Amino acid sequence: MRAHRVASPNGVRDDVYYWLRDDTRSDPEVLGYLQAENEYTDAMLAPVQPLIDELYNEIVARLKQDDATVPVRYRGYWYSIRYATGQEYPIVVRRADAAHGGQAYVDRIETEDDILLDGNALASGLPFFQLGGYEVSPDNRLLAYTEDTVGRRQYRLRVKDLVTGTLLPDVIENVDGGIAWADDNRTLLYVEKDPVTLLGRRVRRHELGSVGEDPIVYEEPDESFDLSVERSKSERYLLIASESTTSSEWRYARTDDASFDFKVVVPREEDHEYQLDHLDDRFLIRTNWGALNFRIVEAPIAHAADRSRWRDVVSHDPEVFIQDFEIFRSFIAVSERSHGLMNIRVQRWGEAPFHLTADDPTYTMALGSNPELDTTRLRYIYTSLTTPGTTYEYDLTNGSRVLLKRDPVLGEFDPANYVSEFIWAPARDGERIPVSIVYRKGTPLNGTAPLYQYGYGSYGLSMEPAFSTSRLSLLDRGFVYAMAHIRGGQEMGRRWYDAGRLEHKWNTFNDFVDVTDHLVARGYCARDKVFAAGGSAGGLLMGVIANVAPDRYAALVAHVPFVDIVTTMLDTSIPLTTLEYDEWGNPNEAAAYAYMLSYSPYDNIRRQPYPAMLVTTGLWDSQVQYYEPAKWVAKLRQHDTGGRPLLLHVNLEAGHGGKSGRYEHMREVAREYGFIIALARGMRIGAAS
Repeated sequence: MRAHRVASPNGVRDDVYYWLRDDTRSDPEVLGYLQAENEYTDAMLAPVQPLIDELYNEIVARLKQDDATVPVRYRGYWYSIRYATGQEYPIVVRRADAAHGGQAYVDRIETEDDILLDGNALASGLPFFQLGGYEVSPDNRLLAYTEDTVGRRQYRLRVKDLVTGTLLPDVIENVDGGIAWADDNRTLLYVEKDPVTLLGRRVRRHELGSVGEDPIVYEEPDESFDLSVERSKSERYLLIASESTTSSEWRYARTDDASFDFKVVVPREEDHEYQLDHLDDRFLIRTNWGALNFRIVEAPIAHAADRSRWRDVVSHDPEVFIQDFEIFRSFIAVSERSHGLMNIRVQRWGEAPFHLTADDPTYTMALGSNPELDTTRLRYIYTSLTTPGTTYEYDLTNGSRVLLKRDPVLGEFDPANYVSEFIWAPARDGERIPVSIVYRKGTPLNGTAPLYQYGYGSYGLSMEPAFSTSRLSLLDRGFVYAMAHIRGGQEMGRRWYDAGRLEHKWNTFNDFVDVTDHLVARGYCARDKVFAAGGSAGGLLMGVIANVAPDRYAALVAHVPFVDIVTTMLDTSIPLTTLEYDEWGNPNEAAAYAYMLSYSPYDNIRRQPYPAMLVTTGLWDSQVQYYEPAKWVAKLRQHDTGGRPLLLHVNLEAGHGGKSGRYEHMREVAREYGFIIALARGMRIGAAS
């Protein structure tokens, strides 16, 4: 411990573990400390390692190793992602339409496909690798792609000649993952990141073969906004999006305009969010102007800012939240959420809408990959807690639904062996919280089963009740799994998000605890065998409930937890801070400072028995800096009076998403599950149990 004071306009706080912050990630003392934490965690988990190995082998055995995604047609080619046996990374392939026989899916690995990108070759010799985005030039001859070899989401842009198979000499560092081609097949738009905040700061254009600094197309003046670029689905326009948590502004220019003369669609204003795409002579705009849960309007391109010219395509409904949309020449498909669950609405232009059907009490539907305008077939994904991810194609001409692929689960998996439920838990203020539940048939619901409860509740991100092959290892060992759809997400519409952010953030934490109490009271689980998990902002959730309700939980798992919220939000040099004032508040303001301080996990640690904990972080994390969880665990140990294991694992070669690679990630899952199962069984964990 070392004395350090964190100053602010509203007070000074002591932080004796501040010394663990090393922005260079090279200080031998700090790295040694983190390595010692890993060694301690390994030693404590040594008695459980056989169980962890068993779980890993079990989880991997369910995966089809030589798998492939459903091919998607785009500009005369069928594109797919393939996985090879024993290899960690995806392989991007394509085949010309004629060679594929016009079939949308062939249930075997295609050896004659052209390999565009082999992630395994690109990752060779690297401790971390992640493919960002990739875009084929309009003439189908060049492939631009972005890659991250550190884990900090600062991508490198490369270009590959698909005719010769060679890489062009063009290399651009520190870019966003997204890119867009102009029609000349020689010019790329990309987003340059601010090296400190890691937010998109400038859109530049790069002409292949050029040297020197690329010209700036647009520079974002507001540090609370982030940038992205894309091509419209119609291929007619290049689009630049400037977006903050609660505001948006889009720009457009023709894809064949060599001057790159971008015009604003609708000027930004406070609390107006919108997204758009283009069809024929109009923009289709998803907007919350005059519509809390959003609506979709059409507007003439040249007069899109004139709201008197807007015409509803999908009107506002206070009970239905419009999440996303996909346009086609003859119809529109809309992802919409009602009563906590995601559905898909389909509507021919000028006709009445209808909804696609679901087969489970709790489920999610999502629009699939649909890059072509001129089709009457809609790809969508259906999944539930008992149904593996399933790709369907719905044909509007005859109403038929074709199953293209269901993600394989090897072994003895039978969905009939599992039961899912969708229930409502009462919150202390009278709200009703949706909860998705799954368990294996025969699991006793008499107050004896262990529970794994998951939550997030921030940024308006809704937690989808989707299938997980790894989760079967918990269910088959008698666990009940519950996903709490707490406020801060948008499961119940925009009001659900607004009721769980800024000065309403305590609702998020109270909801989660209230769901736990309801599940215990209803007999879904044993009072002394409740385990909870969350990551990032969900790790903040874990940190708060550890302080305010430690007696409710046998153990908590906090992945990359955002636990030192006040210090981080006071420091604009930390990546993403300025973008998030609309989510958490600006602690330079007295009221926001006091409110954030009231729940900040790091600041509210007290002398009391804490649940057992497994905490993870990545040294190169760009979202939540590694030193937040490291400081938190150190301070927890200082104040804990219960003596249960408090473990920290630092991935020294990864960022926010953990280890890269298909199988390496499963090792992290196996460690988490091993930790929880061991405690549920009363097994020994290190010397602390």
